[in-house]
Amino acid sequence: MDRAHIEALLNEVREGRMAVNEAVDRLKDLPFEDIGFAKLDHHRALRTGMPEVIFASGKTAAQVATIFARMAKAGGNVLATRATREMYEAVQALEPNSQGPRAEFHETARAITLTQSAATPGKGSIAVVCAGTSDLPVAEEAVVTARLMGNTVELIADVGVAGIHRLLAQKQGLQSARVLIVCAGMEGALPTVVGGLVNAPVIAVPTSVGYGASFGGIAALLGMLNTCSPNVSVVNIDNGFGAACIASLINRL
Repeated sequence: MDRAHIEALLNEVREGRMAVNEAVDRLKDLPFEDIGFAKLDHHRALRTGMPEVIFASGKTAAQVATIFARMAKAGGNVLATRATREMYEAVQALEPNSQGPRAEFHETARAITLTQSAATPGKGSIAVVCAGTSDLPVAEEAVVTARLMGNTVELIADVGVAGIHRLLAQKQGLQSARVLIVCAGMEGALPTVVGGLVNAPVIAVPTSVGYGASFGGIAALLGMLNTCSPNVSVVNIDNGFGAACIASLINRL
């Protein structure tokens, strides 16, 4: 439940279209709903501008489906990251008679989404850039997250520095973005190059793509942290979700 939902609820009470006790029932899960194995923070969007998101990895399909259904019932948009098709099928099984929007599975992004309300729109566009096709799962996670949070998003894929002419051919798209998310593995050079081409914040995402000396993304992480482009900041390895959240907040300012 975000600010818009609470304002609508209070207006219904004021106008006599909802009883006080019904409004209290709607708000009774403040500050969270305890379902035993999880405590759902339905009011996080009200405090932070970002709703709680389900990190599906390490959870059972039944746990993910139960959490998803409870969050959907609260009325906001729902996102589960690092999800499997089995988890998606479990979510579908809990909403067989749903008359509203249905959950969607984004296979490359490994995400399940449910869109029930319009998010606060961003002021400009977000460009998600990835070095190679192997980086697409992380890049797509960022795309799905940013779009669910109300942003216009352009994906620019397979433009790594090994063929830098591919990146330069996208210069117009890069420079028109208000915020950029750049995902790269191997040595992680792409965000530095992009940062030198644009006058916007660049959020670098190291990916766990590369041969042995990449150390599962640590080489890319260290390279990005040592960038000489001052408009580049860095999130954790493979954290497309976190990059999208930061980009969304910047895009609302």
